[in-house]
Amino acid sequence: MTSALRIRPATLDDLPALVEIYNHYVVHTPITFDLQPFTIEGRRQWFDDHAGGRHRLLVATDEDNGVLGYATTSRWRPKAAYDTTVESSIYCRADSVGRGIGSTLYGALFEAMVHEGVHRIVAGATMPNDASVALHKRFAFREVGVFSSVGFKFGRYWDVAWFERATAETAKK
Repeated sequence: MTSALRIRPATLDDLPALVEIYNHYVVHTPITFDLQPFTIEGRRQWFDDHAGGRHRLLVATDEDNGVLGYATTSRWRPKAAYDTTVESSIYCRADSVGRGIGSTLYGALFEAMVHEGVHRIVAGATMPNDASVALHKRFAFREVGVFSSVGFKFGRYWDVAWFERATAETAKK
């Protein structure tokens, strides 16, 4: 029997598990274009950049298995005019994919963003990635374009599809 899934803000104690989850995708997939695995110390600034407000880091945990995945909203571009747009990302532990954890995380993340003054949420997905496309469409993202051959990893070029959605606060206006 497994324990109940819990979604909460990440704590510094979660950082080793978050690095392990992300490094799996760095080493084994084109889902991220990072080419070298991170150390815990090398990922600390990233963690600190998600302290709250518009830039959040939520984790999915259960008592039996620890951290199963995480979702973030991050600064999209460094210019001030973009501050009301955030980029969302989601990563689940490889042995936890396909269990609805990503949907639960995204639902909680977007609910947490409702009163943060975010106008748009954008997300990129390395293609092909049917699961990511389906997840984003489930949360009312619409595809706005594909950048072709923009990332080189594992000896080949990869396309990236970009998605956007209004926030619940924006949609009411």
